[in-house]
Formats: sequence, structure tokens, C-alpha cells
Amino acid sequence: MTFHRGYAAFGHDVIMAALSFVMALYLRLGEELMPGWDIQHHVVAALGFAVIAGLVLSSGQMYKGVWRYASVRDLVSLVRAVTISILAFYLILFLATRLSDMPRTVPLIHWFVLVTLLGGPRFIYRIFKDHRRSLKVAAEGASRIPVLLVGAGDEADLFIRAMLAPDAHYHTVGMITDKNSRVGRHIHGIDVLGTLDELETVVSGLKAKGAAPQRLIITDHRLDGAVVRHLLDEADRLGLGLARIPRLSDLKDGISDSVEIKPIAVEDLLGRPQMIMDREAMASMIQGRTVLVTGAGGSIGSELVRQVADLGPSLLVLFESCEFNLYAIDMEMSERWPQMARLAVLGDVRDRLRVDEVLRLHRPQVVFHAAALKHVPMVEANPEEGILTNAVGTRIVAETCLATGVEVMVQISTDKAVNPTNVMGASKRLAEMFTQALDLAGGTRFVTVRFGNVLGSTGSVVPLFQRQLAAGGPLTVTHPDMTRYFMTVREAVELVLQALAWGVVHGSDRGKIMVLDMGEPVKILHLARQMIRLAGLVPDRDIAISFTGLRPGEKLFEEIFHGAEPPIATDSKGILLAAPRLVDRAELSSALDAIEAAARSHDAVTVMRILKDLVPEYQSPDQPICPAP
Repeated sequence: MTFHRGYAAFGHDVIMAALSFVMALYLRLGEELMPGWDIQHHVVAALGFAVIAGLVLSSGQMYKGVWRYASVRDLVSLVRAVTISILAFYLILFLATRLSDMPRTVPLIHWFVLVTLLGGPRFIYRIFKDHRRSLKVAAEGASRIPVLLVGAGDEADLFIRAMLAPDAHYHTVGMITDKNSRVGRHIHGIDVLGTLDELETVVSGLKAKGAAPQRLIITDHRLDGAVVRHLLDEADRLGLGLARIPRLSDLKDGISDSVEIKPIAVEDLLGRPQMIMDREAMASMIQGRTVLVTGAGGSIGSELVRQVADLGPSLLVLFESCEFNLYAIDMEMSERWPQMARLAVLGDVRDRLRVDEVLRLHRPQVVFHAAALKHVPMVEANPEEGILTNAVGTRIVAETCLATGVEVMVQISTDKAVNPTNVMGASKRLAEMFTQALDLAGGTRFVTVRFGNVLGSTGSVVPLFQRQLAAGGPLTVTHPDMTRYFMTVREAVELVLQALAWGVVHGSDRGKIMVLDMGEPVKILHLARQMIRLAGLVPDRDIAISFTGLRPGEKLFEEIFHGAEPPIATDSKGILLAAPRLVDRAELSSALDAIEAAARSHDAVTVMRILKDLVPEYQSPDQPICPAP
């Protein structure tokens, strides 16, 4: 009862409690009330019940809520308090008087009377306030932006209620949904007018009624990227804007009367329904443990650091070769998690002595290996460097993990390792082969995770398009038929953490590669056109698109499984396992010794020869490339 209104509500309830006893007797016995009782007895009993009810009501959360927002939860709390009060009062009355002259129905009538006296005013007040808000919204409707909601679930309910606020900017004229069963129903008086496929019909019907929407607002975040892309095209054709509200999980400061409308982002176009991850298992592998992340300042590594920090490690070691990237992530850590023990270590995974020194000194139980050279053209022009970081560096980290008793090492790979056509992909395939061989041998668990292009990572197509848009174009696409699998940084890192938990729980799946089902690949040309539309411009009119041709080592279609590693379903929706391709560890180690020596001697010819022997499916640019159909 912090506020004075809480005291007023408490006073109201105590008075109603006293009156409820008399009213219950009157309803059952008439004007004579209890036979044999004088006025004093009735007054004492009524006051006694008021005291008991007051004690019960004040001991709960009854007066922390706001009457204007009285809900079913408040009603449940009220009914619980009334029930306890009635039981306590009549138990005391029974011990004192044996209730010899009182009809057995009086307690039941009393219960109903008290619930009505306490609950009725609360809900009448809410109805009154809602009605006043509705009248005000109706009066201001002409000045608000009419919107059509996509989705008819919890988020739509949140949005509609928020738009009842006096300072809201939008007026909801209807909803569309992907569920046929909800068409014809309504939420807070707003009708579900049709399905997603009926968007044009729904908009036409609203225009005929003089309630044409100016914007579509996505409230259903289960919609995958293909549906959002289709909605963007349809909205553009119908002359409507497209926006979304935040996910409920994004509202870190709680739900208020205001709901911020956000523009559609590239992540919305390419995303998919959020995978359900085993967060409890993730936390159990991180909390209270020493964790080391290589490549801690990179796109994946830095997000790994953030999400691992949220899970409460005892010590987080940031291992990074780029001084600026290490400084940036260490400063961010100092601001967001100032109390967490951490250590920023400059070092290169190609330096065996440095890696051995750090792991022996800090003895991590979990190692995430995110360090890599990943830019295809750059590695193609510097193959020795790509081999040293991606293959030899992974071998050094993995062997040191084995020697120092690390429990789990998670190796981050790429879909470019499948039937590679470039040195980057082939070098990552070498890394996969080596960690798979170590995993099958027992001891330290080596878990390999494979995923596609990560949105927003350095050097990826989305930041490139954003820079080109800002410069007025053109947007450069290498080939009109090029497609890629995409995922967000959050999805990528959550898969890595899920792989950690999976690898420990499912020890029988040694050697297998964990792969995220990334849905359908996206045409880069379509992505370019949609990013132009998101900027409020028209493709080929306001912003040109030019084709530059495939770069060295680049292929039109990426794959996530090799023909010899058939996918295996798991009990985690959206996550698959790739069956291991067995290699002889001793032969592989000998070949890696040779390729490391050649790379450190900058003998590119020998490096390429050994690489082609080790990864026979690798087709270098001087070989014919046969893209997938």
C-alpha cells in the first residue's frame, strides 16, 4: 500500500467486508437477521469479519495493482483472499457459537456477496475508464494513422490496447492472419478481416468503407523471411508502408502504454521463426566455468562473448590477434559486465607457444574457436595465410585443448566447406576433418558447427549494400542467379551454444557436424531490390543494380550438406546433424605437417597441391565449376 489510493482501496474493502456479513444474513434470513442475536452481536460479528478480511487482504498483493488495469489475475487474487477470509471467520464463529442457529447456506451466500462487493467496483471502474479512452480515441481518429495489423495474437492485443492511449499515433482498422480459424473473430472490437493471401481484398474492402489503411504493421513474429518478403512486395504494390512492433522478448523495460513501431529490417526479410534452444543446458555448461573464445573481437566471436557473459562464467578469456578488436570488446565488457572476471589476451592461433601458454595458465573447461580468415577473395589471393589460420590454427587450438584437458571445444565452420570452390572453404573443410577425427578418438569433446552467411558481419553483402545505398548506388551483384543461406548473428551464436550443450549430453554423436536448417536460400538480386524498397526508393529507377561477375573462387549456389554426409534429424527443431566422413588421423596429421611447412615457407604451389590431395572435392578456379541446379 505505497500510494494513498491503495489506502483508499483498502478502506473501501474493509467497509464492504463489514457490510457483506449483514447483507448475507439479510438475503438468507430476512429483516430479523440472526435469531437470538441483538444489535450488539451483529455489530461485533461484522466488525470481527472486517478485521479478519482486512488482515488477509493486506497480506497479499491486492493494493499494488491499478484498478484501471484490473484483470483476471487480480480477480483470482481477490477470490483467494475472500475464500480465506470466509473460512477463517466461520471457523472462529463455529468454535465460539457452534453456529447452532445459523443456516448452512449463509457462508456460501456471504462468499458471493463479498466477491461482488469487492470485485464489482473494480471492474465497473475499468469499464468506465476504457469507455472514456475509447471515446477520446474515436474523437481523435481522424488525426491518427490508420493501420492494418498482420497477426491476431498476443502482440496484436498488446498493440491494440496501447493504441487506446491519448498520445497514440495509430488507429487500428483491422487485422489479417495466417490462421483461417481466426477470420471473423475480433480482439478488443477490432475484426480479423481475412488471411494473408487476401490482403488485397481486405484493403479494397476497407477503402470502400472509408477506412483505408496507410500502413501494414507486423505483430506476428512467427512469420518467416519468405512471408515477410512477400508482404513487402504486396505492400509496395498497394502503396502501403510496412513496419513491425518489437517482439515481447525485446521489451526489456516492461510493457507500457507506448509501443514503438520499427521499420522492417533486413533481418526480418531473411529471418525465420526463432528456434527453441535449450537455454538451461547452455547455462549449465557455462555458469561458474572458465571459458576461452578465440577471435573474440570478430563478428561471431564478439557476440559469443556477450551471450557467454550473460550465462555467468567464472572467468572469460578473450583471445584475439587484432589489437583494436580486442580493445573494443574488452571495453564493452567492462561497461556491461563490470563485475565479471575477464582477461583480454593478444595472441594468434597460428602461434603454438602462445596458445599453449594461455591454455595451460588459465585451464579453460570450454573453448569456442571462432578465429578465422573468412573473406573469399582475400584468402584466394593469399592461400598460405588462409591455410595457416583456418586449418593449422584450428589444429593448434584443438591439440592444445586435448593436451590441457579442455572438456569441450566448439569449432565454428561454414557452408563454404561443402564441395568448396575456394581456398577459404577448403581450409575450413580441413579444420572440420581434423576436429572430427579428434572427436571420434575420444577424450576432449570436439563439436563442429556449420552455418551460412551471417547478416551484418564484416565484409558481408548487407553492409556493402547499405554503404552503396548511402552513396546513391549502384548496388553491385556478382550474378543474377546467385543465392545464399543467411542467418542473424544471434541465431549463429545461439546455435554455437546449443551445439555445446548438445555435444556434452549426446556423447554418442561424436564426429557429427551440427547444422542449422536455414530454410530456403535467398537470391542476392532479390535482396538488393528489397533493400532499395526498404529505403523508400524504387529499384532500377532511383537506384541502379549492376552485375560485376563471379569473383575468384565464388560459386552461384552454396550447400550445407555433402553427398557423403546425409542429414540426421534431432529432437531440437530446426537443427540437423551431418554424418561424419571418416579420415585417418595419422595420415591427416602427416599431411597437415607438410602443408604447414609449405605455408610457413610461402610455397603457394605446394600448398595448393597438398590442399587438393587432402580435400579431393575441392575445385579450384582453374577447374570447371559445376553449380548445383
